[in-house]
Amino acid sequence: MMLLQFSSAQGPAECSLAVSKALQRFCLEAQSLQVNVEILEQEDHCRFGTLRSALVVISGECSASLSEIWCGTLQWICTSPYRKNHGRKNWFIGVSPFTPTTFVPESEIRFETLRASGPGGQHVNKTDSAVRATHIASGISVKVQTERSQHANKRLALILIGRRLELLQMEQQMALKAERRQFHHQISRGDPVRIFKGMKFEPI
Repeated sequence: MMLLQFSSAQGPAECSLAVSKALQRFCLEAQSLQVNVEILEQEDHCRFGTLRSALVVISGECSASLSEIWCGTLQWICTSPYRKNHGRKNWFIGVSPFTPTTFVPESEIRFETLRASGPGGQHVNKTDSAVRATHIASGISVKVQTERSQHANKRLALILIGRRLELLQMEQQMALKAERRQFHHQISRGDPVRIFKGMKFEPI
């Protein structure tokens, strides 16, 4: 089992289209190699059919070799389908192995087992291998039924919750930075609570 991240790296809509097209091509190549691909998470772009990013899990004997030929920077040469007469024809996206950096102890998670749904054949219909995991402190919840074993699905659930906690932390940091920027514009120029003077910054 391997995790791969497809990303437009905050590029324009053309890069998000390239991510979508790359993922489709990747799935076709995976199918020819009998490598199973499941999309765990994806972030849609505002334009229909485009993706800012996608996190996928792959499994099968040829997973490593498939990953090796895809990981890195991908270049897409194409005239922009969105901007007429736009001069740029080269668009770049990235594919990289995803290694979680936030470890979430199982003691912080509430697990529920349930019967997997959707495609997967008789095995999916007869086993309670799917897992719903909820991070108690934040309320973040994920459902994973990618793998056939409950243990493997628990491991993926922990990875996904760790990722979402990282994203939440990033969003909070960005919001704090925005607050700080806004604070600069809100500082009152009169009625100071304290006054200092000179290079020694001495209080008056």
